[in-house]
Parts: sequence; structure tokens; C-alpha cells
Amino acid sequence: MNWRRLTTPSALFWWGLLGLTWALSTYSFPLYKALDARWIIRFPKGWQLNFEGWISSAMKWLLEDASFGLFTFQELTRFISAIIEVPYDAARALLADGFVRGLGSNAVDIAPPLSWIAVTALMVLLARYARGWGLAALVGACFVYLAVFGQWDSAMVTLASVVIAVPIGVLGGLALGIASYRAAWVERSLRPVLDLMQTVPIFAYLVPILFLFGFGPVSALVATVIYAMPPMVRVATVALQSVPPEVVEAGHMAGCTKRQMMWKVLVPSAAPTLMVGVNQVIMLSLNMVIIASMIGAGGLGFDVLSALRRLDIGGGIEAGLAIVVIAIALDRVSQAFASRLPDAAPVRGANIAQRHPYLVVAALIVVVTYLASLALPFVQDYPERFTLTTSAFWEDAMRWINITFFDTLDTIKSFFLTWLLLPVKRFFTGIPWAWGIIAAGLAAARVGGWRLGLMAAVMAGLIAAVGLWDKAMTTVYLCGVSVLIAYAIGVPLGIWAGQRARAHAWVGAFIDTLQTLPSFVYLIPVVMLFRVGDFSAMIAVVLYALAPAVRYAAHGVRSVDPQMIEAGLVAGCTPRQLLWRIKLPLAAPSLLLGLNQTIMLALSMLVITALVGTRDLGQEVYIALTKANVGQGIVAGLSVAFIAIIADRMISAMAAKSKERLGLT
Repeated sequence: MNWRRLTTPSALFWWGLLGLTWALSTYSFPLYKALDARWIIRFPKGWQLNFEGWISSAMKWLLEDASFGLFTFQELTRFISAIIEVPYDAARALLADGFVRGLGSNAVDIAPPLSWIAVTALMVLLARYARGWGLAALVGACFVYLAVFGQWDSAMVTLASVVIAVPIGVLGGLALGIASYRAAWVERSLRPVLDLMQTVPIFAYLVPILFLFGFGPVSALVATVIYAMPPMVRVATVALQSVPPEVVEAGHMAGCTKRQMMWKVLVPSAAPTLMVGVNQVIMLSLNMVIIASMIGAGGLGFDVLSALRRLDIGGGIEAGLAIVVIAIALDRVSQAFASRLPDAAPVRGANIAQRHPYLVVAALIVVVTYLASLALPFVQDYPERFTLTTSAFWEDAMRWINITFFDTLDTIKSFFLTWLLLPVKRFFTGIPWAWGIIAAGLAAARVGGWRLGLMAAVMAGLIAAVGLWDKAMTTVYLCGVSVLIAYAIGVPLGIWAGQRARAHAWVGAFIDTLQTLPSFVYLIPVVMLFRVGDFSAMIAVVLYALAPAVRYAAHGVRSVDPQMIEAGLVAGCTPRQLLWRIKLPLAAPSLLLGLNQTIMLALSMLVITALVGTRDLGQEVYIALTKANVGQGIVAGLSVAFIAIIADRMISAMAAKSKERLGLT
């Protein structure tokens, strides 16, 4: 090791900052006792800013007194609810409940929902159209699984929410992306809003929406659309900006108007990239629909949530697997559309069946299955006597694991708690708030300049000023430990995958599966094996945040210029020297980007782990949700967002410096 690197001015700064922080963290409590100065460890109550009360009062005024002249704000929210409720009710009737006329005991059935065979056949047809029979078989197996294992009704309720939320999210995101493409000021205005929307915890969305729209599926859909739209806005903007100038020039030479240029040239040219955004909206919608079950979305998310509350191991795993199955089917179909080539133009004089064969087949499937269901009930509903359940199997398996490996699992848990989690927790929660603000500012200024340092200090100061310093430090400790472990596992795995093609294929499939799983699903096995607490939360966060660490490390190593590797081989480098002296230094920007994304995912998952008993900002948001306390929820959510923004800006500055040092800019 080159020890001189440890004594450079930069290294001495970081050693000094760490040493001083450790000393103040360790001795702040004795210092408070000796000086009888409680302000050292607690932000004085008299200095606290009552943002919580101000926000709650503002929301109350908005809902009760705000008026736009012709209508009140409350009437506006009811109008929006009605607009969303109509298509949602139609989708739910089509997939789950059937069409009825009248209410309550006077309701009369008009038509049943689509049968399980019809929905499965339509999804198979869609997958066949998107790619081929291989994907069609996978999607068909996924939907048959839902019917065979008794998850059909809940799955259709979840699918109805996704079917409505995705088009709204895609169209809204595309409209904002087009506005950003056409006007630079729109893009500049939207960027900080999108940053905030993507860093505010998912639960924090639910609190004000619950207050404005009430408890029910409409609130869940509004929260889903708001959560899923930002990636579509970013992807649409980048996709339109990336259209080759030759294509744009050809459009101008053909005499296209502004509208024709957008809809006949730019959007079709950007379609493959736009489909990546659609895929992101689908996956985020599915993730959010599950979480939104807490405010009345129902479906599979509610089944998982109620199973977690009852500690129903088998029921929770069955509902969780059903979510995974739907996620895999929708993910693969949307990815197939992203890479699908355009259809060939139909021959002149072709009839409607030749011009639109898939639509005709789909219509035939609906009609034939409906008529068949009138005589054959099993066509409409999967026979209950043929339903399988694995609940008892999972119950027995978990009981066997817990009994057989109780000592081993308990030893692992105690080891990590004793030697890692508790010492790190004591370090972070012992940092006095005043020094924490200064340290955040100094660290940020060191890596990104005084402006970044000032921003970090102001944000840390606001967290302290609203009285959430202790919970924020608990969040930083749990996130820090989880990111450290995820990075320690993910980077070597990514380096291994980046250097071997076969390993890359296997690891890629594993990471794709991890990224397909909704965040809720990770909680089920860890709670079953390790019960509630910080250790279970850490395991769930590590699993959820592992993917970007692996993916970006593999991408960084594979992207190293082959000429640089060739030069190293000519110079006589061993494989170890090639890795440590050439590949890893050149992959540093990608590794830092992976660290950034790992932190963002860890923070988003931490809020969900509040369900397993953590005592951090996520728990604060969850409590606000249960009490419908808008101010408390928004303040806690913004505190998490501030932590995410500070980490994001610092790592982005480090990546920029790394690129500059390597001459990659």
C-alpha cells in the first residue's frame, strides 16, 4: 500500500473530520452532563420551527376555504376524483367485478367480467404480438398460475389499477417531456421538481393525497400516477433530444409543420426509447399500487399487508409470489415492445382481418369465451375444487427453518447487531446536531465547492430545526450500513460479471429478477426468518438496493477501452494488475454512479421497512399516514428527501471530478 496517499492534505482533512466527529459523538453526552447544557445533544424546543403546524393549517385552509371564484378547491378535487373514478370503475368491472345497474341490494347484474380464460388468452395474444411464442408461453403460464393458486380475484383488482394508472402516467409524462423539449425554461423549471418527486419517500405521497381525496382507490391511483410519472418525463425529454439531426433535417426538407414534425417524425423516431419509459411507469405503478393498498387500493397489496399484520406466513408468500408473477409478465411484455420492429404496411385492398389480425382474434376470444361461459361455468371462473394452495407448505417450511436453524440465524443476527449495527448506530445518533450541520457542510464543500457545502448545511439545519435530528441520524445509520453491505456484495459480483460473458448472463438474469420484485415483497421472508427490527430492515434494504451496485460495476468494467487493456498486456501486467491499475480506476465514474443509485434505492426502501419496526424517519411518515397528519408526513418526507439530495449531489460531484481526472470529459 502506498502510505503517502494517507498523508496527503485531502486525506488528512477526511481523517481529521472523522476523528473530530467520533470524539464529539463519544463524549457529547458526558459533556452535556458536565456542563448541564442539554442543547448540546437536543435541538432546543424553543428554537424549533413549526413547519408541521403551518403545513397542516395550509392544507386545512386549502380544503375548507380556498376558492377559484366559480368553484372551490374541494370541488376541484372531487371533479378530478370523478374523472379518474369513471375509467377505473369500468376497468374493475371488466376485469374483476362485472357490470351491474343500481346500488346495494337493488343492484342488477348486466354482464360478468372477462373470464379467466379470456384474460389469459388476451395476454398471450399481446405477448405473441410483442415478441413471439416463447414470451407468449411465459405470460400464459404466469396468468394460469394466478388462477390455479387462487389469486385471480385480487390480481385482477391490482391489474385494473395498473391499467388505468399507466396510460395517465405515460400521457402526462409524454406531454411534459414534449414541453421540456420545446422550451428550455420548462426543462429547467421541471428538473428540481422531478428531483424532489423522486427523492421524497413513497409513503409521503400518500398523506396529503389521503387528506385531499379521502380513503379509497381513487386516492391510490392519484398517488400512483404522481409517483410513476417522473421517469417518463425524463425519458421522453432525453428520447426527443436524442433523435438524430439528419432525421429532423429530413422532416424540415419534407415541409413538415410543427405538429407533423412532432407526431410524424420525432415521436416515432424516439419510440424505442419511449417504451423504456413506459416500462418504468408500469413497474413503478405496480410497486406503488401495492403500497397504496394502505389507503384503499385493495388487491394483492392488501392481501400481503393483512398477511404481514396477522403473521400469516403462507398467505403472505402466496400473495407475494402472485405480485412477482404479474410483475414478470408485465415487465417482459413492455420490454418486448421497446425492442419490437414496426409492422410492415398492409397490402392494398386487404380486408379488416388482414389489416388488423390481432384485434380480430382478440374480439373473437371475448365473444367466444362469453358465449361458452353461459353453458360452461368453468370457462368464466376457475373451478374452486381444482385450486391449489401452497400456504401449508410455506408454513411448514418456515417452521422447519426456524426450528432447525434457529441458533444459526440467531447467531448471525446477534453478530451483526453487536459488531456492526449497534456501534454504527451509537456513532451516528451520538453526533451533536450543531457539529452534524457543520460536518455536513464541510464534507460537501470539500467535494463540490462552497455552494454545495452551503446547501448541505442549510438542509441539515432544517432537519434539526424541525426536531427530527435523532430520527434522521437513525435513517443515515441504517441506510449507511445497508449501502455498505450491498456495495461490498454487489461490486465484486459486478466485476466478476463484467469480465466473463457467461457470468454476466447469469448475474444479469438474477439482477433483472431482483429489480422486477416490488419492494413490499422483500419484507415477507426477512420477517419470517428474523422477525421485526433493524436487522430485518437491513436485510430487506440490502436485497432491494443490490441491483444498481452490481449493474453499474459490470457496466464500468465492460466499458473500459480495449486499447487500454491491450496497452496493459503489452506492458506485462498480470490479471490482478490489470484489474487494480487499469480497469477499476477507469470504471470509477460508473462505480460512483452505482453507489449513488444504491443510496437512492436504500432510502426509498427504508421508509417501507417502517412496517417491520424501525424507528427512523420512515416510521415518522408511517405514523403520519395512520393519523392522516399531513404536516407531520410532509416534514418527515422532505427530511428524507434532503438526505437523498445531499448524498446525490456529493456523489455526483465526486463522479465529475473522477471523470475530469481520467480525461473522460
